[in-house]
Amino acid sequence: MNYTSTRDSALCTGASTAILTGIAPGGGLFVPQQFPQVDMREFYGLTYPQTAQKVLGMFLTDYDPDFLKTATEQTYSTENFGGKAGFAAHVAGNTYALELWHGPTCAFKDYALQLMPRLLVEAKKNLGETGVTKILVATSGDTGKAALAGYAGLPGIRIAVFYPNAGTSEVQRLQMSTQEGDNVAVYAVNGNFDDAQTGVKRVFADEDLAQELAAKNEKLSSANSINWGRLVPQIVY
Repeated sequence: MNYTSTRDSALCTGASTAILTGIAPGGGLFVPQQFPQVDMREFYGLTYPQTAQKVLGMFLTDYDPDFLKTATEQTYSTENFGGKAGFAAHVAGNTYALELWHGPTCAFKDYALQLMPRLLVEAKKNLGETGVTKILVATSGDTGKAALAGYAGLPGIRIAVFYPNAGTSEVQRLQMSTQEGDNVAVYAVNGNFDDAQTGVKRVFADEDLAQELAAKNEKLSSANSINWGRLVPQIVY
C-alpha cells in the first residue's frame, strides 16, 4: 500500500514515511493510493484487537504483521480499556450503540492515540531514523490528554500540546496539566482553538525552522488528524 498527497498526485511513499512525516511536503495530506475492498463477513466473530490487526494490515503493508498483532493486543487490552474495547451497548431491539469512552482518558480519541505512538516509533525503526521526533498538537481538550498519555515516556519522542486558555473543561485542563513525563509539555494559548491550530500549522510550514531542526537531527510530526497514523486506527471502529 502506497500513499500520495492531496496536493501532489506524483508523490508516492510508504506507510512508515507517511506516519513519521505527518503532513506531506507542500502542506498536503497523505492518503492511500487505493482503498482495500473487503467482505464484512470476514470480520464476524473477531475481537476488537483482531479487527484492528486485520484492518491495519491492509493499510500498513510495510509493517511486520507480528508487530501489528502485538501492538493491537496490548493497546486494546483489558488493562487499558477495561475489557470494553469496541463495546456495543444494547439500546432496543436490533439497535446497539458503540461506546468509545472506555479508554484510559475517557475520550473516544484514546482509540487512535493509544495505538498511534506505537505506530510512529515502529515507523522510525522501519526507516532507520535515530533522531528526535517532536510532536506538536493543537487541541480543544480531548486530543491533548489522549496524545500526552500515549507519547509520555517514549524514547526519541518529545510532545508539546497547545490548548485555548479558558477554552476547555476544567477536567480536561487538569488532565493535561498534570500529565507526568520528562518528554511532555503543555501550553495555554491566549485565544481559541483555531488560534492554537493556526500557530501549529505555521510551525510546520516554516522551512527555516525545519532546516534548523534537521541540523540537530530533529524532525517535526503531528498527532492531530492530519497524520495517517491517527486516521488509520479510527477506520477500525
